[in-house]
Amino acid sequence: MDPVKRSLITLHITVVLLGGTALFSQIIPLSAADITLGRSLFACLALFIFLRLSKENFRLDAPRDYAIATGLGALMALHWVTYFAAMQYAGVSVGMIALFTFPVITVLIEPLFEKSRLAWQDMISAIIVFVGIALIVPESSLNNDVTLGVITGIFSAVLYAIRNLLHRQHFSHYSGAKAMAWQIMVVCVCLIPTLSGSLTGASQTSWWLLAILGTLFTALPHALIAATLVHLKAKTFSLIACMQPFYGVLLAIVLLGEKPGWKALVGGALVISASVYETVNTHKQQKADSKCG
Repeated sequence: MDPVKRSLITLHITVVLLGGTALFSQIIPLSAADITLGRSLFACLALFIFLRLSKENFRLDAPRDYAIATGLGALMALHWVTYFAAMQYAGVSVGMIALFTFPVITVLIEPLFEKSRLAWQDMISAIIVFVGIALIVPESSLNNDVTLGVITGIFSAVLYAIRNLLHRQHFSHYSGAKAMAWQIMVVCVCLIPTLSGSLTGASQTSWWLLAILGTLFTALPHALIAATLVHLKAKTFSLIACMQPFYGVLLAIVLLGEKPGWKALVGGALVISASVYETVNTHKQQKADSKCG
């Protein structure tokens, strides 16, 4: 098979796996922090084994990079905990939609990190996302679990956006597997103090599910991403990655029996459309900037 076609198929499988992580918030009877810690333990072990087998050096290039990895890992820990919490509050479908506001959030906060300006199109994207979120919020009260889940999901999206911007600035010279291995190790260190009897006393089934989540749905996708980028453009990767909420919602409907209402579906379509637009626009701008440079 042609390497590009094989990479495209692999990338779609990778995005399906990443979208499938949300399902574990419903099928593992543990708190968001416990699920994140269990996931991270298995993912960290698997990624370091992968680095060993691929004969990639564990060490980072400079002492400063260890501090950066620590900061990125702490952000990742908060992001993952709030990610699973959002799904547990609002359900997978609504939680995924709330999380996928992060591409537009990234564009809005990017001027704080890099020398860039907001365009009027970005403000329109933000308005579209706001309308989409307004459609899926049932009421303006934190006593409503869906509303709380949406707010938690958006907070998780903000954390993810900040982490991604910092990673791009200071840590992108490392392979995806190596960067994630170090950050997930920090996630484990951050969450070990929260270790509860619920996790240590979890059933054998729960531990198997955590192992599957950490290896098949976390470590494997991040290892595959590095392989697909050898033959695919970054723009292709980003656009296909935008299908993650679609795959996640579809899996939730088929496997969990979720039935998102029309407002959630329309709101999700608006959020995802704005995310796709910003993804395309960002790559166009980067291409133009590279030509000017």
